[in-house]
Amino acid sequence: MKFSHAAFAVPLILWLAACGETPAAVDSAAPAGPVPLSAEGDFGATLQGALIAAQPGDTILMPAGTFALSDSLSLDVDGVTLRGAGQGETILDFAQQSGAGEGLLVTSDDVTLVDFAVRDTKGDGIKSKGADRITYRYLTVEWSGEPDETNGAYGVYPVESKDVLIENVTVRGASDAGIYVGQSSNIIVRNSIAEFNVAGIEIENSTGADVYGNVARNNTGGILVFDLPNLPVMGGSATRIYANEIVANNTRNFAPAGNIVAGVPSGTGVIIMANRNVHVFDNTFASNRSAHVLINAYSLPFTDENYNPLPRDIVLRANRYTGGGDDAQGMLAPLAAAMGGQLPPIVWDGVTQWPGSELADVNLTIAEAEEVGFLNLGLGAYPLELSRLQPSPVRPASAAPAEPAAIILPQDKP
Repeated sequence: MKFSHAAFAVPLILWLAACGETPAAVDSAAPAGPVPLSAEGDFGATLQGALIAAQPGDTILMPAGTFALSDSLSLDVDGVTLRGAGQGETILDFAQQSGAGEGLLVTSDDVTLVDFAVRDTKGDGIKSKGADRITYRYLTVEWSGEPDETNGAYGVYPVESKDVLIENVTVRGASDAGIYVGQSSNIIVRNSIAEFNVAGIEIENSTGADVYGNVARNNTGGILVFDLPNLPVMGGSATRIYANEIVANNTRNFAPAGNIVAGVPSGTGVIIMANRNVHVFDNTFASNRSAHVLINAYSLPFTDENYNPLPRDIVLRANRYTGGGDDAQGMLAPLAAAMGGQLPPIVWDGVTQWPGSELADVNLTIAEAEEVGFLNLGLGAYPLELSRLQPSPVRPASAAPAEPAAIILPQDKP
């Protein structure tokens, strides 16, 4: 006897419903995920078209492959995710870029950039401006060949933003800073690698930053926390630098002349300049040839009446130091020569005032083990004159400020 398939299907569905089960065929109707963009033809034009046409909530999926792009990319739609097939799988190659701009510029909020690489841009690698709640995750930005001043200035470059997350990012070869966050607030930089840049990681004119779990190696300077005058946002404060590996940052300084980081001495681990309430703890420092930690005032003339060039309320505690200090470079070379050729792990310029100001208490707390060397150069004020040095190994009296609270970001969810 031949059974009817339709007649059989009806009682089967009723039986499954009675048992509280759903036929497997229902699952096949679930919506599919995003379809990767086509790798055929002009991929740069295809990708830019998708970025323009995107709607909030969209995911743009890039296929695996190395794609030569001649023009910069831009995104100005909120709530978009741009995803590749992996840091080593989807590579946007800008070696033939026609202009001098960044590889990708983001000017919208709630954007996630994940799982791709950007290579050999003429300008910055990936820049975001005014982009709140932006996430950079599992990205690589690099410049091929030896470090060169013609490389782009910044690898990943969020600026003028709130709630910035940078994690599992690798940057190599930037002629200014590999990972840079400027004029922003509420920031996390974690579990990333910065190597062979002038500055590995830089937090500038920003408030509330946690920098942890990173590797800063083979840069000119490992991790920098600066505050500069004459910018729309000033008064940087409340940065925690902890649980990082800051090792062998001895690459020559290849920044273009006139750049602020062109003055960073090769061989510095952490530099804190003109910033407030910076806590450096539980880091591993090794083989930074000039000094592991340099604390200094802004040394150039300025006219901004609202600017304070002194570092203040700085805390160093429970860090580990190995080697280094035996081949000081740049402005530290003559100072080291005057000290007998060797600098200790921690060096402070001893500047406590600037022209027209009163003496200030910078409140520097050195809560390290007694065997960790410290040097106060006793400079007093800039300009630097070796004849005015009053070096002292005595740690200054201080009252350690409260450690800033941990940064919590709305987009940083388990």
